[in-house]
Amino acid sequence: METPAAAAPAGGFFPSFLLLAFGTLVAAVLGTAHRLGLFYQLMHKVDKTSTRHGGESVAAVLRAHGVRFVFTLVGGHISPLLVACEKLGIRVVDTRHEVTAVFAADAVARLTGTVGVAAVTAGPGLTNTVTAVKNAQVAQSPVLLLGGAASTLLQKRGALQAIDQMSLFRPLCKFCASVRTVRDIVPTLRAAMAAAQSGTPGPVFVELPLDVLYPYFMVEKEMVPAKLPKGLMGRVVFWYLQNCLTNLFVGAWEPRPEGPLPLNIPQASPQQIQRCVEILSRAKRPLLVLGSQALLPPTPATKLRAAVETLGVPCFLGGMSRGLLGRNHPLHIRQNRSAALKKADVVVLAGAVCDFRLSYGRVLNRKSKIIIVNRNRDDMLLNSDVFWKPQEAVQGDVGSFILKLVEGLQGQMWASDWGEELRKADQQKEQTYRDKAGMPVSQHLNPVWVLQQVEEMLPDNALLVVDGGDFVATAAYLVQPRGPLRWLDPGAFGTLGVGAGFALGAKLCQPDAEVWCLFGDGAFGYSLIEFDTFVRHKIPVMALIGNDAGWTQISREQVPRLGSDIACGLAYTDYHKAAIGLGAQGLMLSRDNEDQVVKVLHEGQQLCQAGHAVVVNILIGRTDFRDGSISV
Repeated sequence: METPAAAAPAGGFFPSFLLLAFGTLVAAVLGTAHRLGLFYQLMHKVDKTSTRHGGESVAAVLRAHGVRFVFTLVGGHISPLLVACEKLGIRVVDTRHEVTAVFAADAVARLTGTVGVAAVTAGPGLTNTVTAVKNAQVAQSPVLLLGGAASTLLQKRGALQAIDQMSLFRPLCKFCASVRTVRDIVPTLRAAMAAAQSGTPGPVFVELPLDVLYPYFMVEKEMVPAKLPKGLMGRVVFWYLQNCLTNLFVGAWEPRPEGPLPLNIPQASPQQIQRCVEILSRAKRPLLVLGSQALLPPTPATKLRAAVETLGVPCFLGGMSRGLLGRNHPLHIRQNRSAALKKADVVVLAGAVCDFRLSYGRVLNRKSKIIIVNRNRDDMLLNSDVFWKPQEAVQGDVGSFILKLVEGLQGQMWASDWGEELRKADQQKEQTYRDKAGMPVSQHLNPVWVLQQVEEMLPDNALLVVDGGDFVATAAYLVQPRGPLRWLDPGAFGTLGVGAGFALGAKLCQPDAEVWCLFGDGAFGYSLIEFDTFVRHKIPVMALIGNDAGWTQISREQVPRLGSDIACGLAYTDYHKAAIGLGAQGLMLSRDNEDQVVKVLHEGQQLCQAGHAVVVNILIGRTDFRDGSISV
């Protein structure tokens, strides 16, 4: 028989259980009410008569951030934001492929130091951009991709072009968000723009479902039945849909800040700067390697150039830093980088990364003192546990670091014989190129000679866009950008097909520049159709195609190793005629008019200056270009 004492705990259990169950129920109800937006609706209103739409909010944020261009391929999911941008004076430029739109936005980001913007429709519109978004990620370029999406209530229900877009872009972007209500458009876009430029820059993605972009009366017509259904379940569904509509638009047009948020840009500490000053001050053979990060804001290119000249250390320039010192500057060493790195006693890797471009760090001398500065810690220490080791690793903005380094080394001088040794090796290498230019080829034109003609006639205001294999690799050694931010290449991802998009963005944000595109014939296949875009939008660019009728960079290795040139052959296609068919101007260079090469290039330049897009199809012999040597 139980005693009263034994029964007491059981009697106290049920009130506790009931209290817990009640608390859980209340929490669930409150949570559901919050998710349905019921609390927010108590304090804010819906303007059911307004014809405003979410696209206007998107355009307002873009304008407040100084965005001048939006690149797109139109689709019904995103039409409101495109129309709103046009009304606010933001130029909408439509391309023939979504990947081109993102490449163009990437070019704007690199050349202006602001965020480049592309907007594409849902589903296949977004999947078409993946290569360009990944290229921007690897190149650390701040690009905002705006993507349409199915209506919020129709996602995961088999709607047209509805896929899990967020999962697709999370691995590619620094910031991904799906806007669920109109009131969230402005704060979400502001956060995305700040994320794109803070820390290590990179692409960001904002998904804009169709029902947050269109006006209330249109969404209501699609979402809510015109008549109240009969029956309890029908009424419950009707209430749910009506509440979803209300939650979409409640508080939509209340004033909100639209301008830029503060950016988070890492900086080197004074102690790190001082240690680097001490290391470099003791150097006998110092060397500076500048990468793309050196040209990021907030340091202007002109200020960085002055700092590098004051520092007086011989330097190699790569990526977006090409052209920083102009043409034929005595500090700029262009050839024999591997040999120079082996001889240097102190190397400053300023935004340069020890990936394949520096043989994963193996090109560095283990006895050298290595200073590396980079905004990204993972990039900064890449392969440092295997092939090299930094003396000082600084996570911070590269341009700001260089300015502070120069301040600490004021008056420091280095022996001139080191720079003279490097320049002499440069001159010897360039003499071999001149010798190659004079060599005969079995058919067509010598590409080295052609590119030397380009180098001699290239104007000071030229902006070079390069897209291809052998022809472009040769050009990288022979054709010099005339100034900072005058060279655009894919970057470390090595993407073919960037040419048309880069040229489009470059010409729009630098209208006074002559945009010269150097294409391999393989790469040009990606960009040909965009000459329709150039013609429609009156974008004058000049494209030079090194046409050797093949994927020669691949076949050179494939044939001797595997005994077949399968899939490597192209044809000496009349690309200039195809361009004429798209409304551009087309010119031809071959052995038949070899004595007219300079004249034809001048003709193309004049046509471009007159407002035409121009394609010069140049039939060239196949080259062998590796390790800086050129065979013809």
